[in-house]
Amino acid sequence: MQLKDKVIIITGGGQGLGRAMGEYLAAKGARLALVDLNQERLDEAVQACKQAGGDARAYLCNVADEEQVSHMVNQVSQDFGGLDGLVNNAGILRDGLTIKVKDGELSKMSLAQWQSVIDVNLTGVFLCTREVAAKMVELKRQGAIINISSISRAGNMGQANYSAAKAGVAADTVVWARELARYGIRVAGVAPGFIETEMVASMKPEALAKMTAGIPLQRLGKPIEIAHSVAYIFENDYFTGRILELDGGLRL
Repeated sequence: MQLKDKVIIITGGGQGLGRAMGEYLAAKGARLALVDLNQERLDEAVQACKQAGGDARAYLCNVADEEQVSHMVNQVSQDFGGLDGLVNNAGILRDGLTIKVKDGELSKMSLAQWQSVIDVNLTGVFLCTREVAAKMVELKRQGAIINISSISRAGNMGQANYSAAKAGVAADTVVWARELARYGIRVAGVAPGFIETEMVASMKPEALAKMTAGIPLQRLGKPIEIAHSVAYIFENDYFTGRILELDGGLRL
């Protein structure tokens, strides 16, 4: 589909990859609903998207809350007069080993650590996909839903919660692509590797160097490279049910 004047929701749109996607899609004329929990970041992202050439509005919403998601989707549809797509980008990290023994002391990943990541990174994707798809069918609008998974979906030490959630997102991408094709809704995903975000930039230099050394391309990915791929999926009407891996060759 052509992105000009298309109404697209981006969760986690106030910062990092979400903001980069917003600016990139805005430059192509998309009309964006940026969803996050930080009003200040959202306001900055909205202005950046407008400067890039597209319309944008901010919506405070916890994607793990069913009522909030339903209200947000209805509000976006009313405000923009339609709905054509979604990027499920919102996510959190609560890393830790499932069990760990240090100096003879045993510690465990708490249920709260596990559940909080599942709630946002998996249940949040389900809720947003369900509500957006239902609204698009109701409005008889065709379009696309793009889920941000991760190469960690293959299993990454210290991320039992995150890996499980991202694997679930990848699996459900295939499920939803098959279920929603009859309504003209494509569903696909992007699985980033290590990307130059604020979180990565805050790492210790030695840890960052070690991480980069393991990437065949010998560098981190750039947010704009993820944004470019999201735009490609939106624009290519034959891309559905697949996960596009962007990891510099890390997971060969």
